[in-house]
Amino acid sequence: MVETITHFKVPVEREERAVCLGPDGSVAHVTRVLRMISGRWKLPILFRLFAEPSMRTSQLKRDMPGISQKMLTQHLRELEDDRLVARRDFAEQPPRVEYQLTDAGRALMPVLMAAREFSIGHVVEG
Repeated sequence: MVETITHFKVPVEREERAVCLGPDGSVAHVTRVLRMISGRWKLPILFRLFAEPSMRTSQLKRDMPGISQKMLTQHLRELEDDRLVARRDFAEQPPRVEYQLTDAGRALMPVLMAAREFSIGHVVEG
């Protein structure tokens, strides 16, 4: 049986399989990014923060009908842990907190826009 070597089709220099499939390979890096943005509300949060330089939690909740406060908080914390979103606490009473994209979050947006363009142009008829 002939083994199919699909990892050579990834546009990286022809080296050993670890370049694509190893723990620091292409697959691992793409999987990590997909994990960061997976979740029903993470993409809407990222796109809203891309459109507005800074938003309060209440604005985000208002812009995304159907999201619960619990899910919004959970996804914002995960995006913050992944350093895609920054939280700014003004230490005021009543509490005021704003969120914005980090440099990494802004760097991710062209990738997401490219995925959007791919989706628009890739029609699957079934």
